[in-house]
Amino acid sequence: MPHVVVQEHLPLFDVIQENGDKRRGHVLSVNDEKVYVHYVGADKRLDEWLPGDRVTRVPDPATKNQTKKRKRSDDDDGGSDRAGEQTPASPVTLTVTEEELDSQIRERMTEQRNFEKVVFGDYVIRTWYFSPYVTNEKPDPPGEQETQQNPPIDHMRTHIVRRSTLPTQGRAVDFARGTARATGLEKSVLYVCDMCFKYTTDGMTWEHHNKHCAMSFPPGRKVYQRGAHTIWEVDGAVAKLYCQNLSLFGKLFIDTKTIFFDNESFMFYILTEGTSDADHVIGYFSKEKISFDDYNLACIITFPPWQRKGFGMLMIEFSYELSRRDGKVGSPERPLSDLGLRSYLAYWVATLVRFFRRLLTVIPVGSKKLVTKGHPPDLRSPSTEASEDGIGVKRKKKHIGWDGELHANGMLNSVDDELFSSLRTFVTRLLPSGGATTDVMLECTLQDIAQATNLRVDDTAFAMNEVGLLVKRLQVEEGSPKDIIVLTRDMVEKVAEDRNVKQPCLDPQYLCQ
Repeated sequence: MPHVVVQEHLPLFDVIQENGDKRRGHVLSVNDEKVYVHYVGADKRLDEWLPGDRVTRVPDPATKNQTKKRKRSDDDDGGSDRAGEQTPASPVTLTVTEEELDSQIRERMTEQRNFEKVVFGDYVIRTWYFSPYVTNEKPDPPGEQETQQNPPIDHMRTHIVRRSTLPTQGRAVDFARGTARATGLEKSVLYVCDMCFKYTTDGMTWEHHNKHCAMSFPPGRKVYQRGAHTIWEVDGAVAKLYCQNLSLFGKLFIDTKTIFFDNESFMFYILTEGTSDADHVIGYFSKEKISFDDYNLACIITFPPWQRKGFGMLMIEFSYELSRRDGKVGSPERPLSDLGLRSYLAYWVATLVRFFRRLLTVIPVGSKKLVTKGHPPDLRSPSTEASEDGIGVKRKKKHIGWDGELHANGMLNSVDDELFSSLRTFVTRLLPSGGATTDVMLECTLQDIAQATNLRVDDTAFAMNEVGLLVKRLQVEEGSPKDIIVLTRDMVEKVAEDRNVKQPCLDPQYLCQ
């Protein structure tokens, strides 16, 4: 049954910045002499508490117009209202469904950060978003059983999931009962153990716990290790409390996902950086054990002190390696945040650029100058390379990584798809000097490209369109609706330069069996 609610109109304020600039924003909360401001058109992680004297209410144009209209009406009709008296605007009502109401309640609950900072290991990090922590007034001392340690959200299982998939039994009004204390927190600092992720609002308790915490690495198995960096696979059904607390911590820096009530159906892949005494978590991503949409990633976060160092790309590449191992074409769960979309676009573009480079190259990348005797070797085969004397020779395929893919020059040879090996045509043109040039040509479909790169067709089309690789068209015949998209090596290299395409972060030879 639909609910009728009054939609509140948030007034605008002029906000004076520290440098004297003025921005528009909404005041979401008032505390003593300070106000909590959200800037128009800005991400919520930029919300902040400011002194009240730095904000000024902007007159509402709708109220102004209504007041003027009412005044003219009084003059015409000889009404008894006092001239110029302002008539309040009537409330605007909207009919919404129960699901929409739940979403509105949830949005209001989470629009304001409940902690300004979090102390995490040696770092003091400014939080970005709300996370529904429920803290005890007197946290249990370290050393108690796991089930006694600050159970999040009244013992309910937690995970970060898409807002669009919240089941009806998890209505926001029920969620509100479990997180009422969280929304009312006045504590500005949260203390989180950087090993087990147990938390408290008491600094002394946190210090005492750190001295006695017995965990030195995530409670799972190694699936990738290169140097000091390791990816661990942790089962949410086995390490329940660890994954609950990890999800709560991650939510402090993730906006487009929502903490919900299931960890057991997810696997967590946790990236650590090793020191002499422990492996410290620097980011993670989660993945549904069974995804009917073949999603290979539910949420991903690199914690702020380690961002912009390539760790996010490493985890994205690893998630696609999981899909490749399962024989599936993966894609991340939607919706993607702005940051997430930029990261995935970078991955898709880099994957396509590497593929097109190999596809539009006569001599394999990394080969020496090729001088053949008799007839040219079959360069279409990924098992052909140039020998010291320039003669194409066969090499024995080595099985490295989960699915036996070769690793050469930091590139996965999965792009040497048999389909493209059979479709490529080599065109040789004689030169007046007696020499010759050889070009490679290929006609294929967008589906063929997606299949060879292990990307979804829609992700492939989106990435190619974003970088202008779907612009150059050759009409097959006049009046025909079917066009051919033309790609050249120059176009690919221009994209590589503009997008700063680098070698992959993931090296298959370091995958753990």
